[in-house]
Amino acid sequence: MRPRFLLAVGCLLLPLLTRAQQANVNLDYNPQQNTENLIPFSAPLNSPEVHADRTVTFRVKAPEAEKVELNGAVLAAVGRNWGETLPFAKGADGIWTLTMGPLRPDIYAYLIRIDGVQVADPSNTQAAFTGMPPYSQLIVHGDGPAYYDARPVPHGSITRHIYHSDVTQGERDLYVYTPPGYDRTKTYPVLYLVGGSGELPHNWIHDGRVNFIMDNLLAEGKAVPMVIVIPNNQVVHRNHPQHAELTFKKFEAELRQHVLPLVEREYSVRRDPRGRALSGLSMGGRHTMYAGFNSLDLFANFGVLSAGDPDSERTLATFLNDPAVNTKIDYLFVGLGALESTGRLGERSEALRQALVKHGIQHEYYVGGHGGHDWATWRHLLHERFLPKLWRKE
Repeated sequence: MRPRFLLAVGCLLLPLLTRAQQANVNLDYNPQQNTENLIPFSAPLNSPEVHADRTVTFRVKAPEAEKVELNGAVLAAVGRNWGETLPFAKGADGIWTLTMGPLRPDIYAYLIRIDGVQVADPSNTQAAFTGMPPYSQLIVHGDGPAYYDARPVPHGSITRHIYHSDVTQGERDLYVYTPPGYDRTKTYPVLYLVGGSGELPHNWIHDGRVNFIMDNLLAEGKAVPMVIVIPNNQVVHRNHPQHAELTFKKFEAELRQHVLPLVEREYSVRRDPRGRALSGLSMGGRHTMYAGFNSLDLFANFGVLSAGDPDSERTLATFLNDPAVNTKIDYLFVGLGALESTGRLGERSEALRQALVKHGIQHEYYVGGHGGHDWATWRHLLHERFLPKLWRKE
């Protein structure tokens, strides 16, 4: 009788062991699928709730509000532009709701606008803090973990370093990813990866999921083991009137005086240009162009993500007209998302591509994914093209 009794007790306990929405117990691939009808700790209700058919319901408890709207990058998933909004409907209980979709599996940024005031979703535990006000993240799951999710594979390590910068006159930080099985007796190629105007170093980890992307690529044999360094490329206040004139030289100085020396002192990494890569998204892509292309003594591999320059012929003249440039570069990647390939963002990337073609500079140009100027695109570019191709020639 005892085994049967224990089996019965086990069956009764199974519902208690399933995960609730946003329980934050495990690194779940589907944290916003409500399985127990429990709400996140300290939240007034469930929001967002991702249903089995991948439609999504947002909820806001705001009985005194006159108007509640949805804003953010998620709108692109339903054919809307950034800056547009979708209205919520108010219930008799003072709870506003909006259901949209179905949506493709991915991670989407969004904000709630309550009577004109834009805030993060007050019931969502999945949020990002950056150099901008915080926003919420909608995680629409697929049938299992995605390429950017934590899977049961060997995982690398992430270390945060704090250091003093003479360039910015203060204490700064950077993060370093070392691959699974990192061995100091070996020497690894190193990628320096930076963010955009509103990004901080940790955003490439929490929003970009670069560590999980790399773990999964390595487990599948699709990438070369490498060290990834994520420095802070915010070196001038983004709203400073002279930001464009100051930021690129200051970031180059930060790399030369502090970032590379710290990494090469603490880690077993290559110290030759062909063993180093520099890549960034948006403003970080421009840092890659203006600081990186100016530093061919340091870097021979580049990833320009969602960036370019309509005046490339002038601003990149030294680089474009270097007769030996193709002997100095191993891999140059220029990529952007399908939804940003038209309009101003697409035009500046296309102008860079045309300049590279005109001057015979070898490069790869790629437009893909279903995202716009957002993390859906930057995760996709890393996974589908940039990381798998780094150091594959060697």
